[in-house]
Amino acid sequence: MGDPNFSKAYIQNLIDELKTSKIYTDLQFAAQVEIAKPTLRLSELKKGVLNGLVNSGWDRKLRNAIYRFLQTHPKLQYPNPPAEHLKEPLVYLRKAQQGWEKRILKSLNSMCTELNIPLARKRPEKDQKEWAQKWTELGIDGPDLSQIRPVYAPKDFLEVIISLQNPNNHGSDTPGFYHLWGIVQVPLNVKDIDELRLQYSDMSINQCQSGIDDCQDIPSELFEQERVKLGKKVINANHGPLAQEFSKKGCPTSMRATLWCQILAIEVDEIDILYYEQLKTNVLQHDLLVDSLLYKDVKLTATNDDQYFVFEDFLYQILLPFSRDTCVLKHFDYNSASPPKSYIRGRLGMDEFAVNYPPNGVIPFHGFAMYVAPMCFLYKEPITLYYVFREMYVRYFFRLHSIASHPQGIVGLSLLFESLLQTHESDLFFHLKSVGCQPLKVAFKWLVRAFSGYLSSDQVLLLWDRILAYNSLEILSVLAVAIFSFRKTNLMKVQSYNAAEAVLADLTTLQVIPLIQLSLFSK
Repeated sequence: MGDPNFSKAYIQNLIDELKTSKIYTDLQFAAQVEIAKPTLRLSELKKGVLNGLVNSGWDRKLRNAIYRFLQTHPKLQYPNPPAEHLKEPLVYLRKAQQGWEKRILKSLNSMCTELNIPLARKRPEKDQKEWAQKWTELGIDGPDLSQIRPVYAPKDFLEVIISLQNPNNHGSDTPGFYHLWGIVQVPLNVKDIDELRLQYSDMSINQCQSGIDDCQDIPSELFEQERVKLGKKVINANHGPLAQEFSKKGCPTSMRATLWCQILAIEVDEIDILYYEQLKTNVLQHDLLVDSLLYKDVKLTATNDDQYFVFEDFLYQILLPFSRDTCVLKHFDYNSASPPKSYIRGRLGMDEFAVNYPPNGVIPFHGFAMYVAPMCFLYKEPITLYYVFREMYVRYFFRLHSIASHPQGIVGLSLLFESLLQTHESDLFFHLKSVGCQPLKVAFKWLVRAFSGYLSSDQVLLLWDRILAYNSLEILSVLAVAIFSFRKTNLMKVQSYNAAEAVLADLTTLQVIPLIQLSLFSK
C-alpha cells in the first residue's frame, strides 16, 4: 500500500493546478449560469447544477484536464522529495547538466562578444512596422546570418553523454543494468524486449495498423474504412484517454490533427488567440539573438529539405513566438535542466537583476526547427499548430536534449538502443565496433530529432502517433535498432565508420511501422 498522505498531497497538487487554470474560472461561470436558470429548484440546487454541467459537457472537459495533469505529472516514488530531486535525483547527472548549460551559455555569450551584438534589443519603430507587414513572409529579406553559427549540434551533445561516469560505480558492481561494450556508461535500468513487447502489444504483427498496406485478415481498404468510422465516434466523444487508446494503431490521416489535439488536451479559444497575438507583438517589439539562431536553423534544415521548404515562413511564425513564451518555463519544474540566466548590463552576478534568456528558457540547437516541421502538414493556420507544438515540446521533446536519468530522456534512450542492439544483433554490433563505428554515433542524431528530417514526413507522423498513443519516447530506440537490423546485410560488409554512415544515410524509403513490428515481434 502506498502512503495515504502522499496520495492526498498528489490530489492536492492536482486541485491547486486546476484552481490556477482557465477551466476553473470557466467552470465557476458555467455553474453560475446553471444557478440562474428559473427552472432550478432551491431544494435540488446541488443536483440540478451538477446535472446541468454534465449535460453541457463540463464533466468531459474536467476529465480531460485531469487526464492532462496525470500525463505531465507522474506520481513520484517517494513523497515530498527535495526540489532538486524532482528535477533529477542523481547528483552527478545534475552536475553534468549544469556544466552543459554553462557551456551553451558561454558559446552564446562569446558569439555576442565576437560579433558585437546584444542578446536583446528593442526594435526601432520603423523595423517594427516592417516586421508587422511581412509577418507571413518572414523568409524574405531575413537578417544577415553569415556570421551566425549554431550554439551546438547533436554530435557535441553526444560527446558529453559519452563522458558521463557515475563516480560511485565500478563497472561490474551492477550486472544487468547496462553493457560495457556500448559508449554510454551510465548504470540506468532499461527495458528488455519482453517488456517492450508487452508495452507495444497493440502493434503486434497480427494487429492491423493505420498507415500500412498489408493487413493479414481483411483488405486494407476495409480496415481503413472501419478505422475512420470508429475514429468519428472517438472524436465525437472528445475524451483524451479514448483518443489516445484509439491512436495506438495509428491515426487515419484525415483525423490526425483532431486526435492529437484531443490527446494533448488542446482547445484553442479566444484567450489562446490573444496570448499568441501578445507573443507575436513581443517578437515585433524586440530583437533577440536567438531569433537569428532560429532563422539560421530553419535555413540549414527545413529550407534545404524537399519536404519542408514550403513551410519556411510558417516555421518562423511558430518558433519566434515560442522563444518569448514564459508558459514554457513551467516544464523546468520536472526537467533536469534550468532556464539560462542573463544579467542586466553592469549588474553581472546580482540575482535580483537576472532574467531568463530567452524568455522561454530554451536555447535552440542545430535541428531544433525539425520538431515543428512535420506538424506543418497537419494544421493550416499557425495558432493551433503553435499550441500543439508547445505541448509536444513540454511533454516530450525537451527530454531529447537534457541530461537526466528519466527513462524517456536521451541518456536512457541511447542506453536502450545500445542494449537492444547488443542483445539481438550482437554479431552486427561487434562487427561495427571492430571497424571503428560505434552504432550510437550514427543513431544519436535520429534520436535527438525524433527522426524528423531523416524519414519521409508521413512516416514521421505515423511514428509520432505512437509517441502520443503510448506516452513514451522509447519507440524511437526500437525504430533505430530496427533500421540497423533492416540494413544488416550491407552493414556487415563495411570496413569503416564512413562506409557504415553511407549505408544508413538515406532513410526516406523506409516504412516505420512494419520495421518496428518485425524488430519487436519476429524474434
